[in-house]
Amino acid sequence: MSAVDGTGAAPAIRPGRLHPRGKRMRAAERPCEAPADVSMPALDHAREAARARGVHERLTLHHDQAEHFAAARDFDLVISVGAAHAFGGLLPTLAAARTHLAPGGRVLIGDGFWADRPSNEAVEMLGDLGDLPAVLDLVAADGWTPVQAHISTREELDAYEWSWTGSLASWALDHPGDPDAAQALDAADRHRTEWLRGYRDAFGFVCLVLRPTPH
Repeated sequence: MSAVDGTGAAPAIRPGRLHPRGKRMRAAERPCEAPADVSMPALDHAREAARARGVHERLTLHHDQAEHFAAARDFDLVISVGAAHAFGGLLPTLAAARTHLAPGGRVLIGDGFWADRPSNEAVEMLGDLGDLPAVLDLVAADGWTPVQAHISTREELDAYEWSWTGSLASWALDHPGDPDAAQALDAADRHRTEWLRGYRDAFGFVCLVLRPTPH
């Protein structure tokens, strides 16, 4: 989960600004925090990316479990894309986001859904996600109103899967002497098979911009 701080209302987010694949976010004009990640290499990469964009002085990173994050202030924008598993699902993630949200703020959340009827194996791998209308009903019942969305295309989802399995496999092949190389290559091969044979044709992904619904 990430957050953007400000002194006024959160800026409007145009559809083209939403990144549907993975957990990236564009550099923020305001001070922001990427509150928690357990991977130091991932945090180091984020720090270097921020430095390359000249925004490192506005970014605070935390090496911690996401559910342990506590902030001293509220945020205009809270972001969680592809990370709901860290909180135990979509609704616990929204509950955590709500605790950090300033009045008038927005939540950008990205999560999966079943775009087609999944196989039993796919459900066993990814869980009973529900279809897109069911996900939106769940969000609305939890007290949120969607104000913008992006549904990832099959091409975007394929590019994401090839990117992370390919980069992991490439690292393993480039570092044959590393003690983790064999495990990394096996993980890439195993996930690629699960994706292609298990859930590729049924899995969908949506990014939603949400505002709290007035009581």
